[in-house]
Amino acid sequence: MPILDPYDSLDARQLEDPENVPVSRRERPVLLYDGDCAFCTRCAHALERIGPDAEIVAWQLTDLAELGISEGQAADAVQWAQTDGTVRSGHEAIAAVLSTAGPLWKIVGRTILLPGISWAAAKAYRLVADNRYRLPGGTPACAVADKDRCPRDH
Repeated sequence: MPILDPYDSLDARQLEDPENVPVSRRERPVLLYDGDCAFCTRCAHALERIGPDAEIVAWQLTDLAELGISEGQAADAVQWAQTDGTVRSGHEAIAAVLSTAGPLWKIVGRTILLPGISWAAAKAYRLVADNRYRLPGGTPACAVADKDRCPRDH
C-alpha cells in the first residue's frame, strides 16, 4: 500500500488558502488505530464498549487522505480526526475520544490533558506504543519501525 500524501489531491490555490482545504465529509469524529496490531485492536474494542460518539476504525480500512492523515502518522500512533479537520495524535487522541463518552469518561479525558498529567500521559503512551509488540496480544507486526534505521514500507 503506497504512502498517501493528503496534499496530493490539492491544487496550489487550496494550499495557499487554508480555508479552502477540504475537510472530512464524516458526520462524526474518527479514531484510527493499527488494525494489524492485536493489542491495538483489543484496546479499540474496549473503547467501543464505553460508547464514545465517534467512529473507531483501523487506519488500514479508511481513506487517510480524506482525514488529512499520512500513513506514517497512522502507523506511529492512534489518530483522532474531528469533523472540522483537526487531528490529534497519541495521548491527545485518547483524551479526545474519551471526552465524547459518558460523564465519567469525559472527566478522565480532560484530566489526561491537564498540565503535568499530559506530560506523563504522553510519555506513557509513547512507551506503550513503542513496545506494543511485547504486550499481551501483540505480534511482531505491531512493532513501530525505528525511522532512522529501517523506514516502514507498506
